[in-house]
Amino acid sequence: MSTLDEAYHRFRHTGPEWGENQLTNHGPMAAEVLVRRGREDEVEGWVDSYIRRLDDLPRPQEAITEANWAEALGDGRRIGDWSVHFEREVRERPWREVLVAWWPRLLPGIAAGTTHGVIRVGHAVRALRDGGDSPPAVAELAHGLAFWAARALAVPGVTELGGGLGEGQTSGAGGRPTGVLPAAVPSGELDPRAALDAVARIPDQNGNVARRLGQLAVMPAWPGSVAALRPPAGPEDVPALLAGLIDAATVHYLRHGHASPVLLVHTATAPNALLHILPELPRELWAPSLAVIWGTSAAIVSAYAPAEGAPRAVLPVAPDVADPVAEVLDRAVAHGDEHYIKFTDTAVDVYARTGDPDALAAALRVGTLIGG
Repeated sequence: MSTLDEAYHRFRHTGPEWGENQLTNHGPMAAEVLVRRGREDEVEGWVDSYIRRLDDLPRPQEAITEANWAEALGDGRRIGDWSVHFEREVRERPWREVLVAWWPRLLPGIAAGTTHGVIRVGHAVRALRDGGDSPPAVAELAHGLAFWAARALAVPGVTELGGGLGEGQTSGAGGRPTGVLPAAVPSGELDPRAALDAVARIPDQNGNVARRLGQLAVMPAWPGSVAALRPPAGPEDVPALLAGLIDAATVHYLRHGHASPVLLVHTATAPNALLHILPELPRELWAPSLAVIWGTSAAIVSAYAPAEGAPRAVLPVAPDVADPVAEVLDRAVAHGDEHYIKFTDTAVDVYARTGDPDALAAALRVGTLIGG
């Protein structure tokens, strides 16, 4: 086995959540980053340390079928059932076919596990595309899809859970999936950075995810915040807009991440996961997917980010060394936190695309905010 396949094999029988607080299992995702970023020698030791905290994969109870999948969507008690279902799906059909078939059904629940469902799928797709269709990597995709399905969660004012995009169609009028409410359709004039900066905050930034996101449904300013982003001119414009959102969210973290160091990393890592999945999806699904991930990142900002950021003068700067990318990666790996490793992976992508040193500074900011 390759180093990554061996890691996937070790994680295969662990659950997607662990502990009393149902924290997300980041093991397969972080292992993929370590391998992709040339840190293969670190994988075995990192997995040895991380895997001790994990719980076993829950046992299946009842089969998922075409007749009952919709009612099982979002039922966390059925993680074992969904895992068996998707493992069977990827044995019987090519993984790309399974991904495309289920994408419209899962997209409205993209907030699953505070977006860890789509993030885990994104890392698996990247590994499959870059390293071949190895059985452990295909099984990892199945487990990512299963976690997403079991924890499917709508974002108020953006999506509704139900039957996905509907039978025999990919989108409704104006390219909008039927699971996306009118408020979620980008129809403004702002670029991603300006739109993210303009997101209105919920009245009370306290409590758990459900309590915070629940306030969006009755917040008068929320529909306008989500609609403020400019719409794509066509499918060919979606990758650039999506990349712009990732760039904006990464740099936004630098000044705002202190309010919720873990939750706010997902404003960048979730759209980055979608960017890696996008080439495997039909082009007619690109604009709806952008609308949903934009609304989700905006919702996390509204629920967790302060309106005023920290003064730039007191924040980290990019390393002044010959290879700043290698330096920030080394610091993340030495720190060992899974969120730090995954955010740094995204920040390095942003720096490669934009040359903005604040992307690397944002990665260092994660390390100062999350304990080692």
